[in-house]
Amino acid sequence: MVEKAYPVSFEIAGPAAMFTRPDTGSSPVSYPAPTRSSLKSMFESVAMSKTAYFEPQKVEICSPIVFHKYSTNYRGPLRKSGKPNFQLFSTVLENVCYKVYGVVKAYEPPRHGENPQHRLQAVFQRRLQAGALFVTPFLGLKEFTPSYFGPLRDFTAPDAAINLVIPSMLSAMYDRPTDGKVAPRFLQNVEIRGGVMFFDQ
Repeated sequence: MVEKAYPVSFEIAGPAAMFTRPDTGSSPVSYPAPTRSSLKSMFESVAMSKTAYFEPQKVEICSPIVFHKYSTNYRGPLRKSGKPNFQLFSTVLENVCYKVYGVVKAYEPPRHGENPQHRLQAVFQRRLQAGALFVTPFLGLKEFTPSYFGPLRDFTAPDAAINLVIPSMLSAMYDRPTDGKVAPRFLQNVEIRGGVMFFDQ
């Protein structure tokens, strides 16, 4: 028996994005493309469920990869005692645009009259089309809000000039998609070809 797929897609664009490489320490540097967990977070800004979840499969990078320096005044709990704030320097992406494709999965198969995958898919598509959000979506950092977030647009397309390999990329921070425990996992030698990146390589 072939399992029925519940596909979903969306597009997001903005002036800046930050998908932090964990190995870059106190002066963080962004990956050149969004991580699986960041795309899951974008989906969940529209709809969430404890019985079903979004699994990103592919992202199309629709604008050139451009890095630039970014600094902000940090006033959080990691600042030194007696210091009101300090400047945090990072390397972020600018003018990003992504088309995201994935499927809705569930922990248990659907039962008669109860299909959590179909329900989450339908709620997401309806709310995305209407522009109804659960929380404000963001591109890695909460201050990096999108200039566009909605259904796929006809005039955007993958940048065919983008061809590179990411040696190691964070895949997930937790051992399950919802209510999980911290257990980071990484993908190795992730390829971007013609502006398209698949998470299952």
